[in-house]
Amino acid sequence: MKSKVSIMFLLFLGIIILLMGCASTEKEDNSLEEIKKKGEFVVGLDDNFPPMGFKDENGEIVGFDIDLAKEAAKRMGVNVKFKAVDWDGVLLSLKNKDIDVIWNGLTITEERQRQINFSKVYLQNRQIIVVNNNSNIKSKEDLDGKIVGVQLGSSSENALNSDEIVKSLKEIRKFSNNTEALMDLKAGRVDAVVVDEIVGRYYIEKKPGVYKVLEDDFGRESYGVGIRKEDIKFKEELDKILDEMKNDGTAKKISQKWFGEDIVAK
Repeated sequence: MKSKVSIMFLLFLGIIILLMGCASTEKEDNSLEEIKKKGEFVVGLDDNFPPMGFKDENGEIVGFDIDLAKEAAKRMGVNVKFKAVDWDGVLLSLKNKDIDVIWNGLTITEERQRQINFSKVYLQNRQIIVVNNNSNIKSKEDLDGKIVGVQLGSSSENALNSDEIVKSLKEIRKFSNNTEALMDLKAGRVDAVVVDEIVGRYYIEKKPGVYKVLEDDFGRESYGVGIRKEDIKFKEELDKILDEMKNDGTAKKISQKWFGEDIVAK
């Protein structure tokens, strides 16, 4: 009898501890409350990544993601602060709470998903190959023996390294940002640059007749806002707001402003 009572007591105690643990976990997730108490959330970004986020001629940070983040913060009832960070260490900056989100054309990858959480997809993209307009490179295969530029720590670098063609390249030259990579392409110091299509198209429109895009690419991808895994309530609120912005046409207007068309993921 005592044995049965002891077992039942232990089971009961276990259930209580489990419920307390769940309650404790729920209580610990006060991410949204902390943001609202602070009155702002901090966006980490590469501030030389047009048209997603970059400094204009007045030194002000502008861009597609900047406008989205500002509107989201407004609807959340807080301010937004933009902080330039080393892109190669951006995940660490998020984990260390130097920033609250990564909102800067961040590609959702399996490797990143193991480390951080993501908002719902808000934009689709692909990794394109940009060459000079007078280049004789016509396809991926023509990159054999060539020097290819990428941004260090970017999804472009990951996409290139994941392709079999990487074995035949002469060199992968890494740059701190895409602007430098495309400048070296124009100067002939690299033969091609692998870059997000959104970024590549933006630069090509700025410099007509200088660059061209190959039909081949290194894969398609989705953009999301990077969030700490433990910040579940903040993520839920941000997802809700992103949906609202898509449904009421606000995201479409911002997209048309920067790209001339609606490219927001539905």
